[in-house]
Amino acid sequence: METVESKKQGATKDWLLRFVKGMFIGSGFILPGVSGGALAAIFGIYERIIAFLAHITRNFKENVLFFIPVGLGGVTGVFLLSFAVSFLLGTYETIILWFFVGCIIGTVPALWKEAGKKGRSTREIVILIVSFVLGFLFLWKGSGLFSHVDQNFFTWMIAGGLIGLGMIVPGLSPSNFLVYMGMYKAMSDGIKELNFGVIIPIGIGGIVTVLGLSKVMDYIFSKAYPQLFHFILGVVFASTVMIIPTDYQGFSAGSYIGCIVLCIAGAALGAWMSKLEDKYK
Repeated sequence: METVESKKQGATKDWLLRFVKGMFIGSGFILPGVSGGALAAIFGIYERIIAFLAHITRNFKENVLFFIPVGLGGVTGVFLLSFAVSFLLGTYETIILWFFVGCIIGTVPALWKEAGKKGRSTREIVILIVSFVLGFLFLWKGSGLFSHVDQNFFTWMIAGGLIGLGMIVPGLSPSNFLVYMGMYKAMSDGIKELNFGVIIPIGIGGIVTVLGLSKVMDYIFSKAYPQLFHFILGVVFASTVMIIPTDYQGFSAGSYIGCIVLCIAGAALGAWMSKLEDKYK
């Protein structure tokens, strides 16, 4: 028979696990090429997030208590990583981007399994290919269309909206777009320095987007789960290809080895996160 003490220990472990999941999910809002929504899907809480946001009064107290550690972990992850990312991308951009690529590669098997859990046919494969091509073309052209965007309250709200989309649409990495728009480093610096002129409009844009689109995503999932997830997979593949570094000017043999090692380490981390979720799902 389970004792009160063992129940408390189990509840504490579960709370801490959700906090750690939240930290990883928060990393998806700050790391280029990584999607907070995809990480939420891998950790098995994406559908619960969408269902809660789409029907916010249903099981309200239970859901709020469940998501408190996730939210705290997400905020902690964003603030901690804003310091690290700002420095590392400025100093070791190419090597760090290979780590991000590795992280995504490591999570692809879990996403593939998740996409096919309600069936997979030729139609879903075609959707995946089309979404990959369209996503690749959009991201490729985006660097020219969105470069040198003025940074003001309105554009930071747009940035927040993109971050919100990264939560609503698993596989979509909002940081990729912010890099293209020339706003990524300014965002990291703003979070690091607690610049509320950056943080508040990002928060507003993110909340409006999440609340506005959660019902839409909940409906689509209920009607076309495999089609939507294979579309998401195509976007994941496209965003991964787009962040693969192409500038190796001045690289030494050690730098190339560093890229390979960090890519492998990132893949191992992504695979570990997926296995962790299989264990606790």
